[in-house]
Amino acid sequence: METLIYKNSDELAQEYARWFVTRVTTVLKDKEFFTVCLSGGSTPKKLFRLLAGEPFRTTMPWSRLHFFWGDELFVPFSDERNNARMAFEELLDQVEVNKDHIYVMDTGLEPAESVKHYDTILRRYFSDGSGFDLVMLGLGDNAHTLSLFPGYPIVHDDTNWVAAFFLTGQDMFRISLTRVIVNRSACITYLVAGADKAKAVHEVIEGAPNADLYPAQVIKNGDGELIWFLDELAAAELRK
Repeated sequence: METLIYKNSDELAQEYARWFVTRVTTVLKDKEFFTVCLSGGSTPKKLFRLLAGEPFRTTMPWSRLHFFWGDELFVPFSDERNNARMAFEELLDQVEVNKDHIYVMDTGLEPAESVKHYDTILRRYFSDGSGFDLVMLGLGDNAHTLSLFPGYPIVHDDTNWVAAFFLTGQDMFRISLTRVIVNRSACITYLVAGADKAKAVHEVIEGAPNADLYPAQVIKNGDGELIWFLDELAAAELRK
């Protein structure tokens, strides 16, 4: 595991964008396509806006990227809370991607059907036993990542690749990848900013194991790379 700390959220997004370009171009020297699993939230929005601008917009091999999502709120694509909609507005509609390489979680279906649909996509794509080249994750102030929320069985799901459940605190269904497929990834990154995340960052990285309280602790990709990109506020409670 590696921890990288930057002065503020602007510097964090800028340095992650540079790192992302380097990662993609390096992997594509040996592979035809690069698979990336996107996250929602305010910090990725800033990153996506950067990637949609120069020099990234015209220098990245966008057509060779395949895009997936880690989780989704069960709201229509037209809803501003929809993670995929945000990614389209801020990035995917702004760069030369191949629309056939975009795999959205379909919230127009019933939750069980949406899970089945996305599971079929993933199992077809990763039938050779591989995983994502990169998974982008965020972290909630309650230490959730993806839609792995404290106290819900999905945190400990070691069978399914995708699952849906009703989140009582938000009064809605959510669909999420589980640790099973995410932990097969070659590289997993967290992009976390803000003082409200400092305690969660500390507990997940340095706290005692307790996935019921700190679900992000179940994300462990073995011999793969796990990198935390943090601003100083989010890193404030880590041991120096």
